[in-house]
Amino acid sequence: MNWLTDRRTFLLAVLVYGVSMAYSVFLWRRGFRRDEHVNYFLLLGGFALHTWAMIQRGFSLNRCPVNNLFEATMFLAWGLALACLVVALLPRLRFLVAFAAPLLFGVGVFALMPPLDTPPGPTLQTTGWLVSLHASLVLLAYGAFGLSAVAAVMFLSQQHNLKFNKLRAVLSLLPPIQRLDRVTGVLALVGFVLLTAGLFCGAHLPRPAGVAYWQDVKVRWSALIWLLYLGLLLARWRWTLSGRRFAWGIVGIFTFLLLTFWGTNLLSPIHHP
Repeated sequence: MNWLTDRRTFLLAVLVYGVSMAYSVFLWRRGFRRDEHVNYFLLLGGFALHTWAMIQRGFSLNRCPVNNLFEATMFLAWGLALACLVVALLPRLRFLVAFAAPLLFGVGVFALMPPLDTPPGPTLQTTGWLVSLHASLVLLAYGAFGLSAVAAVMFLSQQHNLKFNKLRAVLSLLPPIQRLDRVTGVLALVGFVLLTAGLFCGAHLPRPAGVAYWQDVKVRWSALIWLLYLGLLLARWRWTLSGRRFAWGIVGIFTFLLLTFWGTNLLSPIHHP
């Protein structure tokens, strides 16, 4: 299967995410206290095209499509979209779609940069389902972390309104601050559980000769991300970390994740052979 075919399909998905982002502007003007089905179905349509693009690439490679930065970024955006669609099944949380759409569009545009889609190198001969499970769990975890960061930004904005302008907070278009606080914590916990399971699967995958699991840059980076979220969650529930500090921690860790994800892939002989 021609690689250009799946790139075109993914481009269509990114364009639909762009339409969803544009439509979100109208939602920001109207508020997020009502269910919004149109934006949800826009995201669902983009996700369907996105999924088909990944299936096309997977069949062309006969393995899970996570072999270069384009595929890893495409999978990362797919995990974020899936997490958003699942969470938004709850009407009270459907507002997250309007804030996730710009992030999906931005990541999608970045993924389409030509230098990221390099030809695949040699791959490990290993059990396909375990590789796919490992990649899926880890990237779905990143999707949950992304949604948690989106909710955290909304929480911080709403808290700012409460602190400096009570009337503005009452009339704010954003959802109630208590709901945002709960959503941020629950999504971070879901992401942490998925990341733990993904790292466990990764530890049981075969590796190139002479490459120890814990010596790989990507593995150490993933362990650092795991420890950062573990520390933040423990501080949240055991030592009652304030909602504001917790939200800033969530935003900070996810920003670090986004800024270093691609670099660590390039430095890893396991993930970028």
